[in-house]
Amino acid sequence: MIDRVFDVEPTALTTRVLHRDKLRLIESLTSIGNGHMGMRGNFEEGYSGDHHLGTYLAGVWYPDRTRVGWWKNGYPEYFGKAINALNFAAVDVLIDEAPVDLATMEPADFRIRLDLRNGLLTRSFELAAAGSTFRISFEKFLSVVEVETCWQRVVVECLTGGANVELRPRIERDVHNQDSNYGEQFWEETGRRVGEQPALSTRTVPNSFGVPQFTVTAVSRVAADVKVEPLELPTSVGVSVASGLEAGQRIEIVRTTAVLTSRDHEADMHEAVADALLERLSAESFDEHLARHTAAWEARWATAAVTVVGDDEAQQGIAFNLFQLFSTYYGHDYRLNIGPKGFTGEKYGGATYWDTEAYLVPLYLAVADPEVTKALLRYRHEQLPQAQHNARQQGLAGALYPMVTFNGIECHNEWEITFEEIHRNGAIAFAIHNYANYTGDRSYLEGDGADVLVEISRFWADRVHFSKRRGQWMLHGVTGPNEYENNINNNFYTNYLAAWTLRSTAELVAAGHGPEVSPDELARWREIADGMYFPTDDELGIFVQHDTFLDKDLTPVAELRPEDRPLNQNWSWDRILRSCYIKQADVLQGMYLFEDDFTVEQLRRNFAFYEPLTVHESSLSPSVHSVLASSIGEREKAVELYQRTARLDLDNYNADTEDGLHITSMSGAWLAIVQGFAGMRVRDGQLSFAPYCPDGWESYSFSLEFRGRTVGLTVSPGEAAVQLRAGDPLTVAVAGEPYELSDRIVVPLS
Repeated sequence: MIDRVFDVEPTALTTRVLHRDKLRLIESLTSIGNGHMGMRGNFEEGYSGDHHLGTYLAGVWYPDRTRVGWWKNGYPEYFGKAINALNFAAVDVLIDEAPVDLATMEPADFRIRLDLRNGLLTRSFELAAAGSTFRISFEKFLSVVEVETCWQRVVVECLTGGANVELRPRIERDVHNQDSNYGEQFWEETGRRVGEQPALSTRTVPNSFGVPQFTVTAVSRVAADVKVEPLELPTSVGVSVASGLEAGQRIEIVRTTAVLTSRDHEADMHEAVADALLERLSAESFDEHLARHTAAWEARWATAAVTVVGDDEAQQGIAFNLFQLFSTYYGHDYRLNIGPKGFTGEKYGGATYWDTEAYLVPLYLAVADPEVTKALLRYRHEQLPQAQHNARQQGLAGALYPMVTFNGIECHNEWEITFEEIHRNGAIAFAIHNYANYTGDRSYLEGDGADVLVEISRFWADRVHFSKRRGQWMLHGVTGPNEYENNINNNFYTNYLAAWTLRSTAELVAAGHGPEVSPDELARWREIADGMYFPTDDELGIFVQHDTFLDKDLTPVAELRPEDRPLNQNWSWDRILRSCYIKQADVLQGMYLFEDDFTVEQLRRNFAFYEPLTVHESSLSPSVHSVLASSIGEREKAVELYQRTARLDLDNYNADTEDGLHITSMSGAWLAIVQGFAGMRVRDGQLSFAPYCPDGWESYSFSLEFRGRTVGLTVSPGEAAVQLRAGDPLTVAVAGEPYELSDRIVVPLS
């Protein structure tokens, strides 16, 4: 069901309606970030109605005590969560001492706009107050050139009458988490400075798990056209800027805030570092810094933009997804990774999942410098000791990478997810090989990556067991990507990943790369890989999701009542687990990753069987199905699923966007176009395309960074144009035919 609150336009989100009943949704959709920090699209002046105030800092988290009624050996000791940090964007607006609050006041000419080209968030409205009318406007962005800074401009103009107007830009520490066990707060104040350049420092409260406490400091500088007075309140510091206004007069402030964390600077140096940063930036106006910030975004869009002509909904969807993804992560810090909600909410703890390796690495490989992807791979290598610790907790050899983590230690407390969804080990292994396959650079695969692959292989070799009855190796007690089934035996996807990892790692080590592994151990890995059990059904001609899946009542999704959807909000967990309904691609996830291992007929049969049973209630699901639908010629289905992944949050398909955006699935729209509609693959070092243009589209175009070249593709009905935009000539395949690409070629399409 579509739940749309913004107008459809190619590169912006705009609404002229104050949807009070959907404010949480609006706040999620207008979130902004810069990799260092981010915030939901909250109203600076405050809002007394229902909403979700949220500001989050990269790498800053808290280890909250695990809430389980019955402790079991192997459970993680704590649940890691992203914590709502200082509200450094608050700007109270008072008219004749009465605060402006749009929860109780009726604005006119209301407008919110998020510019997806540069992340400038603006909001304006007219308001009748104190017998007068005013126009109030807010502008805000988080700089991507000075990532520790937030820039704001607030203007209040008197249109009729006259009154005293006061602006109070403040740094507020009284913040609360939506995701907390008992409503507790996670911060304590450690210092403040009152004056024209106020500062506030907070530190996470002590924990008993040995996780370092984080200190965060915000320091603001305010430029105004009237006098700035210090302001101190019990839980905040700031300044006051006040003026009596008559019709035609205005008051304006520009506020620059530096936000530092103890991840990057010693806590006792925060104020000094922030002061120096603000002093250095003081010569720049709001517009001048916005221009630098916009230029940096333009450089990103130069390689990453996807342009769809003829379908503004599709264009807005892909632009929104890429903007939010790059606002969350652009590789500037190898200590960071990408959480499912990014900086937009607290659900899922805000931590790193397997989504990064399976869904995000392919995009970053193609649209950013290879060092960005290397930073993601390095993140896992740096945490190899913690992954070994996780395996030891389960009494197993090797390394078990966490399902959910901030620091490499598992910090999720659902047993069936945390310790049964072990397929994430395989996704990490796949990403290492994917980097080498796409870039042609094998140095990481044969170096640090081999360390990771060997330890993952040792885990698989210890986790399997041999079935004497079948004479094959098996994996019992697992959960596949389809989390609507838990504690199952022989999940096809998990078994396939385990066998592939063992076989490919044995080949890598045998070729002389990575740590020393004994001949006996290599032989065992090959034996397991060659003898792995894969459930199949010859009559249906499919791979079976797990041992007992076909015993279920296989009623297709089309026969569900509309009021039952989404299932996870309307059915009991017991009913979901007993049903045949699939949350996300499972067998098909494996066929997507290892497409060349299967025939087109196998892809068709498995797609025809599983897609009608899939409810796509994971944000990760539609894109995989869209790519596969393109591969087997199901173009109408591919476009339908593209629409779902591209506009998942914009149209609130899963009725949960108010909790935050689905950041790690936002590569899905790009995958559906580039791997799906354009059929981009890299085989044996050669870039190839099998493109078509969806019905109703006039054209689509994008660029790829590939082995030192920039290659552009434009597809319209009947033809594909491929252009070498930078770098040396290369051979590309288009629609099955090789072409030498030194400038631009046009290939007719059937």
